[in-house]
Amino acid sequence: MDLRTSLGDFPLSINLPGTWNGSQFANESEYIYRLSALEIQEIKDALCYFKAIGLDGDLICRENFPLPTLGLKLDVIRLDIYQGKGFGLIRGLDPGDHLTVDLTMIYVGIQSYIANRCGQQDEKGNMLVHIVADNSSELTNKHHRHSLSEITFHNEEAGDIISWLTRSSAISGGRCIIASGYAVYNILNRKSIQLLSQPSWMFPSQNKCLRPIFFYHEEKFILNFGRIPLIGSSIHPRSPNLPPVSKQQYQALDDIEHAARQVQLEIKTQPGDIHFINNLFILHRRDCFKDGDQAGE
Repeated sequence: MDLRTSLGDFPLSINLPGTWNGSQFANESEYIYRLSALEIQEIKDALCYFKAIGLDGDLICRENFPLPTLGLKLDVIRLDIYQGKGFGLIRGLDPGDHLTVDLTMIYVGIQSYIANRCGQQDEKGNMLVHIVADNSSELTNKHHRHSLSEITFHNEEAGDIISWLTRSSAISGGRCIIASGYAVYNILNRKSIQLLSQPSWMFPSQNKCLRPIFFYHEEKFILNFGRIPLIGSSIHPRSPNLPPVSKQQYQALDDIEHAARQVQLEIKTQPGDIHFINNLFILHRRDCFKDGDQAGE
């Protein structure tokens, strides 16, 4: 079989600004933007302006959260996230300076300069979720959102851009780790790419949808997957009524994980950090972490 023919328009390799290896970022200033004192004050002024209007928090947008100076920089960051390396981090906010509700509005106001629409996180319509350690039950303790355990590389199921604000950091571990899907693609062999581009992957959480993991649309490579939705876990077992995952499919998922770890970038997160990543081609994971005994650890 001619693999190039069978893969249609999928390229032999991808050479774009988003094709990077984590080792190339010797200086964190290449992806971290540090807020100045002027910009922090501008954010506080924007919050006061929005609160004075009296609108609900989900109506925040760049028009009613004015950032005349910082907004110009956010436009540059947005372009880099969509058309450049695919990620960025804004640092300098102090969560301790703000009430939780105000910090949330600040976060939504800043992100409105990166993406002008917010996607739903669940069937209830929530646009924000809280990622916190929770050992109150076996279900929450083993759920990837609340567990202290490592999480493998994945994408979120929906959204062009995903972002998160860190209110507090772990006493150890818990680093944000990302990898370029373009670089992963270049490492994988053609047989893996062929399998990953077939509509043979069952996603139970998406109405039992059979679809590919790899897409190539209008000369753009896109990947979207998560191991747990595909193969299940001890806390979310895969239904026996679903078609079994083949040995070849397991191997292809392992190949993605191994390739992503070869090119990954590890980012030590600080309280107040706002991360943005392009969910269409950037993979992310989290290493295991340990909480401290004090509040905020």
